[in-house]
Amino acid sequence: MKNPASAQGGVLLRFAAVSGTYFAAMGVFAPYAPLWFQSLGMSTLAIGAVSSLQSWTRVFAPYAWGWLGDHSGKRVELIRIAAAGAVLSALALLGVNAALPVAVVTVLLFMANGGVVPLYEAALAHLLATGRGIDPARYGRVRMWGSIGFICSVLACGALLQWLGIAAFPWLVAALNALLLGAALRLPPQRDEWHDDATPAPPVLGRLRQPAVAWFFASIFFTVLAHTAMYAFMSLYLVELGYSKAAVGALWAVATGAEIVFFWQQGRWFRRLATERWLQVAAAATALRFAAVAGLAAWPLVLVLAQVAHALTFAAHHAACIDLVQRHFPGRLRGRGQALYTILGYGFSGVLGGVAGGWIIERLGYAAVFWAAAGVATLALGCGWQAQRLGRRLPHAEQDPHVQVAASQPSRSENAR
Repeated sequence: MKNPASAQGGVLLRFAAVSGTYFAAMGVFAPYAPLWFQSLGMSTLAIGAVSSLQSWTRVFAPYAWGWLGDHSGKRVELIRIAAAGAVLSALALLGVNAALPVAVVTVLLFMANGGVVPLYEAALAHLLATGRGIDPARYGRVRMWGSIGFICSVLACGALLQWLGIAAFPWLVAALNALLLGAALRLPPQRDEWHDDATPAPPVLGRLRQPAVAWFFASIFFTVLAHTAMYAFMSLYLVELGYSKAAVGALWAVATGAEIVFFWQQGRWFRRLATERWLQVAAAATALRFAAVAGLAAWPLVLVLAQVAHALTFAAHHAACIDLVQRHFPGRLRGRGQALYTILGYGFSGVLGGVAGGWIIERLGYAAVFWAAAGVATLALGCGWQAQRLGRRLPHAEQDPHVQVAASQPSRSENAR
């Protein structure tokens, strides 16, 4: 007889492969797409506009995929369809070279792969669900492969593009998305307990109206909005301060290495604090991190420590969010809950952060945008505290007959060790 723990371990390896290949595909597109756009003769304005399309598609595409997953119960099948769409879109990049066709294909690419993460996280959360959220240790061991895939892709594809030339970029995008499709095809079919039931999936709006849930999403929004200063402007800021490109790359590698270590040890760390507390720790660390970058970036040691803090400001924050989304949006709400995390956390914040950050830099300089990020993270800390305070007093809400409403259960913080 097959050991159930061993069987689940094999399934988790398949989920880890999806995580690794998805973020590997992102690892080639995010840093190198602007260089390819430039090689096609696009203007700086056009490059910025096309590069921002990923954030714009994150505003609506994840929710559409999450809605389909919640209403059909066929999340794994939808992951495969999304991955196949990403491959076809990536192949289409081989046949375009003007700004408008490139923009159209880029939108198609991100509309397709925008479904992978919410569906994947929902399916993984179902697999790792416990009586209260998800198993943090096993989730961290799966999610860290996304970080490994990203950093390996950035380094390997950078070397390949240096050797083959930037014209090889669309081929690499297509190859890595093909690996993603291969990993998705190896996922086992998954059905929630309600998949044969004809009862419609419950609406999600009622959950968003719960004050604790609304404050939770506000905390996510402000924490990620603070990080757009780093994602969009950190490299430019450091180069302006006189750091070499090699030093900038090394600092990014430090951040990714720190998040990998945290994900690997996540089970040990998450036993020390309630999940809601980790949300607040991440926000506080974010405020301190970007204040240090704003005021002390001339000191290399300060920058190294700030990048090490990525373990808290990104990895711990992401893990806490996934656990709380699973508790606030269980069962037939799970896919839409994960999609809302993507939209409110990374869609709107990415669009607003890029535009507002550019406006601040033009008027006040790079340091100002990191001071602003520290202030925004302080708002996130207040929102996280408010979410926990209100979560302790949540009334027993009307429950869907096929879903145990996590929000109506006692807060994990009440039973924290």
